[in-house]
Amino acid sequence: MGKDIFSAFEEVISEKLALSKTSTENDGENEDKNEEEPVKNKGKMLVDATVAEQAVRYPADLSLLNEAREISEQLIDDLYKQSDYAGKPGTYRRIARKKHLNPAKKKKPGRKVLRRGLREQLQYLRRNLKYIKRLIGDVGSVPFPLPHRQQRQYRIIQHVYRRQNEMYRNREKRCDGRIVSIAQPHVRPTVRGKAGKKVEFGAELSVSMVDGLAFVDHIGWDAFNEGTDLQEQAESYKRRNGYYPAVVLADQICGSRENRKYLKEKGIRFGGKPMGDPRKRRKKTKNVFGN
Repeated sequence: MGKDIFSAFEEVISEKLALSKTSTENDGENEDKNEEEPVKNKGKMLVDATVAEQAVRYPADLSLLNEAREISEQLIDDLYKQSDYAGKPGTYRRIARKKHLNPAKKKKPGRKVLRRGLREQLQYLRRNLKYIKRLIGDVGSVPFPLPHRQQRQYRIIQHVYRRQNEMYRNREKRCDGRIVSIAQPHVRPTVRGKAGKKVEFGAELSVSMVDGLAFVDHIGWDAFNEGTDLQEQAESYKRRNGYYPAVVLADQICGSRENRKYLKEKGIRFGGKPMGDPRKRRKKTKNVFGN
């Protein structure tokens, strides 16, 4: 549906619930009296971040390169049918698959075995990409000799090769813009640090929950700091209800000095830990109570 349409659904539901809540509160009360009273901060807003996980295979670099190599071989086959070449370029696909299975079948392959497997798959993929580029240049009967689906695959496997080759050369395990799924190249890994699931794959959501309703305030495929959304979430709360919340409950990452200053100006209490050294706070508490 897209973010705009989904937000429109949220606003309609919120307006309907606000009207029903207002009519219930005003039932049997003097409307003039309510109009004279100033509107104060009311309610509680719970803010948190989560990940909408996607169904992707766990992104082992070796299997990702093997999949990219197989796609490149299919592209070569389809382009060769349209070309005037007397013989098909050699891709050594049987040997390449056998070399992929050697480390893949091992329960715990060593570092040297994995690096050798990555180097071999990178070499096969690099050669195949050169063949594809040459075939595309030689087939001049149409503007681009591949349909849209294969054009997309061609762009993705080139990106996969560049990023994997960069990590291999620099002996690194991460890089910016890393693709973890060829079928869903927009999916990015998000480090969550949870027990049993340190990394999740999917879109990160910044959510505010009010009266049992969850509003998606920010969605992004790249990891972001949800603490930067707190002020906009408070303003959205006011647009929906006509007043600011009395309390905001959020993780410690949202309790920056800038956010605390903003909440104090709006008369909103931050329901998180106070800033400063907790040992000093415990010492001050002991002195007050004489313990």
